[in-house]
Amino acid sequence: MPDPIDPSQPPPSPVTTPPSTGPEPDAAGRSTSTGLPSNVAAALACIPLIGGIIFYILEKQDNFVRFYAMQSIIFGGAWFLVGIVLKIMMSVLLIIPVIGWFFAILLGILWVLGWLAFLVIFLITVVKAFTGARWEIPYIGPLAQKQMGGAV
Repeated sequence: MPDPIDPSQPPPSPVTTPPSTGPEPDAAGRSTSTGLPSNVAAALACIPLIGGIIFYILEKQDNFVRFYAMQSIIFGGAWFLVGIVLKIMMSVLLIIPVIGWFFAILLGILWVLGWLAFLVIFLITVVKAFTGARWEIPYIGPLAQKQMGGAV
């Protein structure tokens, strides 16, 4: 049974929500020219070469996303070139009997270890971009910064 309304008391005030005391929205809250949140666009831009090219072309406003896109382009391009050079070297070494085969196997092992390092760096950049933190891949981050004209 509802409570009776007392006419001598003022009507109840409308319910208001208290102001938020949480952190200010940073990269997770900003929207990019692609319509995605900044952190999601930056994480997708970390996909080596392809994601970087797509987001560097599409994103015109957010330097956070553009930085990760440029870093991805340089990282993916360098990895692609290293892969081509190693494949050529392995092909040449496989022509040489015995000693060449030994060095070709060593290059193959180095290639596998390189892929593991590539995967670890890729995962770190995706996580850092998704959390809104700016992380530079050693040697590649400063190159990406320079290519963007020093914009943060």
